[in-house]
Amino acid sequence: MAHVEGLGEKRFRATQLFRWVHRRGEADFSRMTDLAKSLRDKLVVGHEVRPLPVVAEQRSADGTVKWLFGVGDGNAVETVFIPEADRGTLCVSSQAGCAVGCRFCSTGHQGFSRNLRTGEILAQLWHAEHQLKLRLGLPESERVIDNVVMMGMGEPLQNYGALVPALKVMLDDHAYGLSRRRVTVSTSGVVPMMDRLRDDCPVALAVSLHAPDDALRDDLVPLNRKYPLAELLQACTRYLTAAPRDFITFEYCMLEGVNDSDAHAYRLVDLVRGRSPCAPGVSVSCKFNLIPFNPFPASGLRRSSAQRVSAFAGLLHEAGFVTTVRKTRGDDIDAACGQLAGEVQDRTAVEARRARRTIPLQPERALS
Repeated sequence: MAHVEGLGEKRFRATQLFRWVHRRGEADFSRMTDLAKSLRDKLVVGHEVRPLPVVAEQRSADGTVKWLFGVGDGNAVETVFIPEADRGTLCVSSQAGCAVGCRFCSTGHQGFSRNLRTGEILAQLWHAEHQLKLRLGLPESERVIDNVVMMGMGEPLQNYGALVPALKVMLDDHAYGLSRRRVTVSTSGVVPMMDRLRDDCPVALAVSLHAPDDALRDDLVPLNRKYPLAELLQACTRYLTAAPRDFITFEYCMLEGVNDSDAHAYRLVDLVRGRSPCAPGVSVSCKFNLIPFNPFPASGLRRSSAQRVSAFAGLLHEAGFVTTVRKTRGDDIDAACGQLAGEVQDRTAVEARRARRTIPLQPERALS
């Protein structure tokens, strides 16, 4: 609004412009017919609605769609649309690559390139919503995407300055009008930023847990060495005081012979009920989402069998916890969880840049 006012226009013109860009998906100022001609004339000079270039698009047999977007300097990010019977979910990236380096995630194995800007985060939703709407012949009033998960490439809370403004646009009734319950930030456990998100923009929260104790989680999720389970679970309980849901979703990638035994399930129950020596007395209202591992050669890990996943889920059910097993979607286009590196690894040429020692030591400062 401040920018539009700076152009000598009234505040309500900013809302009109916002609607044209985000709700209607219009990129041509001349077609924004209810804007004053004086404003349209100003906008065509030095302003543009710039979509991310689509490097590639792939469609899965199950209806999943994956886009590879170029974000400059040889970097690319992936965005995945997952159609379901009751909703359309978009998996959005927040970084090109990821610095966390979880053992089971192929994205982390490509290394970290840079943070995305707020506009680059939103551009993924903008493209997916409006392109799919055009293909399906849907009216402007009908929404294709009603569920957004920040579960694509990157750790969202390590790009906080760009993330929160993007979330606020997603929630804005003049833009995408998503419910706080239908926007989820997934984190590997950046504790200070979890507290900030609770205060600044509390949406649904998913935490990548993947282990019932610190020793195992240190190995699978290196960030645990900085923010161990006791601190993480305490942050979860604090988050629930402002969360739109009355539970935290704990994501748990099922790895054969690593974290999938009955003993692991029992220790997991003890952990969230405050009976674990790792986090004594800290209980968390939660549900579990068990994720079949999507193998890739560099991991050295294997997917738990369907029977083992079912047995593990059964033990959590018996203990009184809502437990779901994530369906694997888009496997034929490398779009399932943990497979979002795909073509990006080649396009970002991370290994070549490492060899030349030109990877920046610090992430690019986020622009909001």
